[in-house]
Amino acid sequence: MKKLVGLMLALSFCSSAMASEVITVSRFEVGKDKWAFNREEVMLTCTKDGALYAINPSTLMQYPLNDIAKQQLKSGQVKGQPIDVIQIDDPAQPGQKKSLTPIIERAQKLCD
Repeated sequence: MKKLVGLMLALSFCSSAMASEVITVSRFEVGKDKWAFNREEVMLTCTKDGALYAINPSTLMQYPLNDIAKQQLKSGQVKGQPIDVIQIDDPAQPGQKKSLTPIIERAQKLCD
């Protein structure tokens, strides 16, 4: 009985993770001026609890885009790296990274 309950719990976590929608966005779609990453494309997802992540399609590494996702990374609930690992510098503002606003707005639409 305990094994059955454990299996059912594991399956429920798997199904809730799979319920999150994932889309792929590219530098071409967003525009070179607004693109904030050192890769040509990333996947975006919004989890059921509202955590927003950018995902590297080749490694499946997750990068948090909002405070909920950052807290999940910090607490060890998810594996990932800080977003600045793939975020590029803003040539118009030396010492600063490019804005993530267009990417976050696009990911937020997945939550609605």
